[in-house]
Amino acid sequence: MALKIYERHLAREIYASTALVLAGFLMLFAFFDLIHELESIGRGGYQLQHALGFVALTLPGRLYELFPIGVLIGTLYALTVLSRHSEITVLRTARLSTGDLLVTLAKIGVVFAALTLLVGEFLAPPAERTAQQLRLKAMGALVAQGFRSGLWVRDELAFVNVREVLPDASLQNVRVFEFDDRFRLLSISEAKRGHYLSGGIWLLEGVVRTVFSGDSASVERYGQINWKSALNPDLLAVLLVVPERMSLVNLYLYIRHLSGNQQKTDRYEIAMWKKLVYPLAALVMMALALPFAYMQDRMGAVSIRVFAGIMLGIGFHMLNGLFSSLGVINSWPPFFSAITPSLLFMLTAAGMLWWAERR
Repeated sequence: MALKIYERHLAREIYASTALVLAGFLMLFAFFDLIHELESIGRGGYQLQHALGFVALTLPGRLYELFPIGVLIGTLYALTVLSRHSEITVLRTARLSTGDLLVTLAKIGVVFAALTLLVGEFLAPPAERTAQQLRLKAMGALVAQGFRSGLWVRDELAFVNVREVLPDASLQNVRVFEFDDRFRLLSISEAKRGHYLSGGIWLLEGVVRTVFSGDSASVERYGQINWKSALNPDLLAVLLVVPERMSLVNLYLYIRHLSGNQQKTDRYEIAMWKKLVYPLAALVMMALALPFAYMQDRMGAVSIRVFAGIMLGIGFHMLNGLFSSLGVINSWPPFFSAITPSLLFMLTAAGMLWWAERR
């Protein structure tokens, strides 16, 4: 019973500290993001209310990125305060081992891991997509125009050229080049507009189709036709949302699309593995915070530990980005690129705990 009371007390302190830290970080980043967005006010119809809406919609993505840092600083602060009040010393005197404390922190950390997964999978991706659509629509801008000739996508035995992709995922000035299995040109279809219906079906308007047969060609005109394609709004959403903020489902589908068209998938595979591994970073951060509670008497004020936590959190964030980039450049195995930062910090936590126990 006593252990359950201790766990509840520790959980309450850690949850409260972490919530406060995350709220502070979110307000700070929201302020900086708003300052950055003020530069865009006046472009097209982009006004202050659009900037405020954009910043608000990007907060879930910020929360997802900041979870490990917030958990580290919140746990570190809570444990340091408990240590300063001699509560950690009392628990250790009562024969509560380091292993017991780690198990308790893991139980508490499961909530953080679950929240990280939920935010990163269900909240951040749609919010980020809506934010980008809001910004582009207000500015009257385009989602993508990959080259001077527009966006090019391979769709099985066809090549699709889209001059403009609008924020609502509708297409303008579409050209579809269809080939046979021997890569001989069968037809060229040109459409003024395209709107997605469902089940991989697009409604093309103002279509002119040139069909090639031997040495002859014929021209067909249609007001509207249905066009079946592997291209869909979820794939086009890749143009709006960076891989790290996409959902696992969309990442998996896009990787399949790229693989089916013999295109490189390294960046998206690394992002998918990071999405799977990232929630576990909260548990690693909590383990990393525990040695600071043991070193309270030797390290001075609480502010020093909080500063150390911020530096470690920033280091983890930078290392995550570094290994993602190195993985793409050097074609490292995606799982290795995704898990290495967490492994390095786990080893650091183990080393610090060993050193604290020895002293």
